[in-house]
Amino acid sequence: MQAIRMFHTAIQRGALAVLLLGVASAARAQDGGPARDTPAPAADAQAAADAKPWLEIYGFAMIDIGQNFTQIDPNWFDTMRVTKLPSFEDQFGKDNSTFAGVRQTRFGVRSSTPTGMGELKTRFEIDMFGTGVDAGQTTIRLRHAWGELGAFGAGQTDSPFTDPDVWPNSLEYWGPTGMVFFRNVQVRWTPIKGPTTLMFALERPGASGDGGVYSDRVEVKNIKPRFTMPDVTGAYKYGEKWGYVRVGGALRRIAWDDLLADKFELGDSVIGWGLNFSSIVNVGKNDVLRLQYAYGRGIENYMQDSPVDVGIQNNLSNPVTPIVGKPLPITGIVAFLDHTWNAKFTSAVGYSSQNIDNTDAQAPNAFKAGKYALGNLLYTPVPNVMMGGELQWGRRENFSDGFHSDGLKVQFAFKYNFSAKIGG
Repeated sequence: MQAIRMFHTAIQRGALAVLLLGVASAARAQDGGPARDTPAPAADAQAAADAKPWLEIYGFAMIDIGQNFTQIDPNWFDTMRVTKLPSFEDQFGKDNSTFAGVRQTRFGVRSSTPTGMGELKTRFEIDMFGTGVDAGQTTIRLRHAWGELGAFGAGQTDSPFTDPDVWPNSLEYWGPTGMVFFRNVQVRWTPIKGPTTLMFALERPGASGDGGVYSDRVEVKNIKPRFTMPDVTGAYKYGEKWGYVRVGGALRRIAWDDLLADKFELGDSVIGWGLNFSSIVNVGKNDVLRLQYAYGRGIENYMQDSPVDVGIQNNLSNPVTPIVGKPLPITGIVAFLDHTWNAKFTSAVGYSSQNIDNTDAQAPNAFKAGKYALGNLLYTPVPNVMMGGELQWGRRENFSDGFHSDGLKVQFAFKYNFSAKIGG
C-alpha cells in the first residue's frame, strides 16, 4: 500500500509539472515570445483573409445485429456495459438473446466562419441512442451543441478531462469500462491549439451517492445533493509525428444537505479530483496504440461506465454523525491496438478495466470492478461504407459477496456515411 501511495503521489507531482509547463508556454505565446503553433501576425492576418465560411452536414445510418450469449439489463441489450451485467444470479432472466437496432445512427451539422476575432466554429450533433429515462429506446440524444470563437468556447462537448482519441476503432457503442469519457456543458478557454494544446474549462457540476445498506432508512432518503461551484477541468497535450502524450485534470466540490429535523446531522461536503494520462503512439505505418491510465476520487460520473461518486461509510463512534460520505477512489486503464491490414480491412483489439475502493457500508452486491475486452474485423468495400463483426467480453465483480458475472456477445454492424459541404 505504501508503494501504491508513493506511485500516486509521483503521478500527481508529474502531472502538476506538465500543466505548469503548459501554462508557461501559454504565457510565452501571449508575451510575444516563441511558442508552438503560434503564427506571426502577418501570416495570421493573411490566413484570415484567405479563409471562407463553410457549412457541412454529416452523419451515418448504422444497424447493429448480434447475439448476447449471457444476460444483461434489457435496457442495454446492444452494449457491453459491465455495470449493467447481473449483480446476482439470473437477475435478468436466462442467458442467450438476439438483438437488432439502429440506435447508433447519427446526424450532425458543423460550420466555420472567419471573423475579426478569429474563427467562429459551431457544431450540433445527435444520435438515436436513448439513455436516462429513455434508456433502451430509439430516440434523439444530444451529443454536441457547441460554439467556439477564437480561444473561447461554450456549450456541450467533450470535457477537457476526457481524451476522445483514445477510443478504439470498435463497433460497440458504450465503450471501454475504464475510459474517462464525458460530454458536459462547459465554458472553455484554449490558449494553445494544434498538435500541442492547452485548455481549461468550468463545467456543469453533478455527482451521485450510494446509501448502501442504509438506503431504505428515512434519514438517508432525506439527504439531498447540492453543488456550490462548477467543476474545474483542464488538459495539456504535447504532440509530435509519432503521436502525443496528454494529461487531464479535474477538481470538484460535492456537497449534500440533511433535510430531516432529527438528532442526526448527516450533511457534509467532500472534494473530488482526478488525473487522466493518455497517449496515442503510431507504431509503424499500420498500427496505432491507444493508452490511458486514470486515477482519482469522486470522479465516477466522468468515467465511461461507473455507478456512483460518493459511498457511505460507518462512523458509529459519533452519535450525531454515525455515517459519513466518502469520495470513492477509482483507477481506470485502457490499452487498445488498431491495425490496418490493407486498404479495405482493419482490426481493433484491446482491454480495459476499472477498480473502485468501496466503503464499508456499501451493499455487498455493490459494483467494485469491471473488465472489458474485444476484437474485431472491419471491411470497407468502398468509401463511406463499412461492415464487420466484433467479439466482446465483459465482467462485473461485486464488492464483498464474492459474486461476479460475465458478458459475452458477438455484434455485426453495417454503416453508411454521408456528408455534404457548402462553401469553403
